[in-house]
Amino acid sequence: MSPRWNWDFEDERRPARLPVRSSLKKAPQIARRTLIRRRRIAVALVFAVFVIVLAVALAGSHHQGSTSSASTRTGAHGALTPAPAPSADTLERGRKAVSSVLAYTPFVKQGGNRGHDVALTFDDGPGPYTPGVLSALEQAHAPATFFVIGTEERYFSASTAREIRDGFVIGNHTENHPEMARLAAHDQHEELFDQSARIELAGGPRPDLFRPPYGSFNATTFRELRNMHLLMVLWSVDTGDYEQPGVAVIVRRALEGAKPGAIILMHDAGGNRSQTIAALPEVVRQLRARGFHLVTIPQLLADDPPPAGQPLPTSLSGD
Repeated sequence: MSPRWNWDFEDERRPARLPVRSSLKKAPQIARRTLIRRRRIAVALVFAVFVIVLAVALAGSHHQGSTSSASTRTGAHGALTPAPAPSADTLERGRKAVSSVLAYTPFVKQGGNRGHDVALTFDDGPGPYTPGVLSALEQAHAPATFFVIGTEERYFSASTAREIRDGFVIGNHTENHPEMARLAAHDQHEELFDQSARIELAGGPRPDLFRPPYGSFNATTFRELRNMHLLMVLWSVDTGDYEQPGVAVIVRRALEGAKPGAIILMHDAGGNRSQTIAALPEVVRQLRARGFHLVTIPQLLADDPPPAGQPLPTSLSGD
């Protein structure tokens, strides 16, 4: 969420994206570029799925008849065994809760205050540190919600597959992490659509939650979100972990803002997240010691939704 977003694991530099001004002359070019990009995404992801299926088939042939394996004992990718994935009934309850909240508000920044639920959320992944975040959550049996950037699937799709398999909720954090308020309606739509398509092709459900990069949005964003049935999820607690302020500071900030219905903002990518990983076990332990129940955003909305009539927020980026 920080303006100091750092693509420190990529070699190429992205040119600044300018808002597209609509004109009849440019419309065919825009449509053609959009079609090409979507075809490339589809081809790349279909190929990735094929490779994964082939690898699983080959692995199965080597271990046929075995009663156990390292991945079964310790969890995939070397992690301890995660909490069981949510049941179909739990997932359906979450989807209905999101739809119910969308019926009276286009955004949430926290849940209600009648229960004991608190939601951990992570932005900007997947990235090099995402496996460490997932391992910390899995070891603590702590559910969470990840707001994922579409383009990062080119490098770190294994982490997203792990999130899907282990029952974490995946939200839309756009395709390229732009300031949405600076984009024309067409580009905002593409940022949302392309990311959702990647998650679906990766085997996950179509996201129904959205978090704006840098907290940037405008009236156009709300219109696009309504058309795509996406609920904007802001936050009530910002740990500022993207600044790498130290493990103790991250823990303190998370706990200071914790109250019933809190949505806590953290990051699993966009920079060095070793402090976040180190802070997570203590954050989870102390939240539970204070009587809080860790949940995903859909479960938070199902258990204790926010009240109606909240004023629409202004763009947190200042736009």
